[in-house]
Amino acid sequence: MSETPGWSSPDQPNQPQQPPQPPPGYYAPPPPGAGPTIKPGVIPLRPLAVGEIVDGAITTMRRYPKLIIGAAAVVAAITQIIGLLVQLPFLNDVTALATLDPNAMTDEQIVEQLQSSVTGLLGGTLLGILPVLFGTVFLSGFVTVVVGHAVLGEPVTFAQAWEEFKPRLLPLVGATLLSGVLITVGLVFCLIPGVYLYVLFALVTPALVLERCGVGTAFGRSRTLVNGAWWRTFGVLLLTIVISMVISWIVSLPFGILGAAATGFSADPAAALSIGSLLLSTVGAIIASTITLPFSAAVTVLLYVDRRMRAEGMDIELQRAAGHGGL
Repeated sequence: MSETPGWSSPDQPNQPQQPPQPPPGYYAPPPPGAGPTIKPGVIPLRPLAVGEIVDGAITTMRRYPKLIIGAAAVVAAITQIIGLLVQLPFLNDVTALATLDPNAMTDEQIVEQLQSSVTGLLGGTLLGILPVLFGTVFLSGFVTVVVGHAVLGEPVTFAQAWEEFKPRLLPLVGATLLSGVLITVGLVFCLIPGVYLYVLFALVTPALVLERCGVGTAFGRSRTLVNGAWWRTFGVLLLTIVISMVISWIVSLPFGILGAAATGFSADPAAALSIGSLLLSTVGAIIASTITLPFSAAVTVLLYVDRRMRAEGMDIELQRAAGHGGL
């Protein structure tokens, strides 16, 4: 997919440039009858409506279930299990913090217990986040390659997708860490800058993977594509987060009920931190992540494709790559 001319940015050398093709109306797809709709893959090759972006992400997951759902299941299982094993040594600290009774302790004992418990809690949380972070980075990049093929309806194997993505893995890890630092700093100083930066750099992953550019260039590409459409991009990302949260809640609910039933619906905070309850929660998190992580990644890629079709006329390049010669 990386050889497809449509993925190269307009300022890359030795690539044919196309003038922007603004759609009629305000960020609306062409009306019926404006021309034939070419759809070789999961989306029509023209500027997309929000519903078409979401539908395209779901369609991609259905057409490539072994690649996307299979990879997501393996990544989710590995990361969640590692996260659980890493946090187990700190379970006593967390339990002590949850069951702390200030009335039965002196002030010195309370301070000492809080320091010990909070240190263990932070340590377990940070160590548990790391495998999830790297797993999410891998999956988002891998799904990006698959969606790139899905746009043109091309078949792709795991080996092909991995060969295309492998050289981009380390740059993507670096870009993700840098983006995370920038967004976190923005959130610490004020919520609004953090949200603004999150949306502004939302397209870094597809730009870096599909255009095979450097980390700095990927940030610049994301900023360029989002400029002028920040609110629309924010709306699509927010909708994706809401859908993912609802799916996670629906999937996790039965496992939460089973965990509560296993402890006799005890009101004791320590019961919720038992090994059995944590195992059930982990199973629920694995299933939920298997669905939500690739869905979110696919939406981001299709949002990137939509922005390039609107701002750079990439739909013509993709139509040519699909063998339709453009409109």
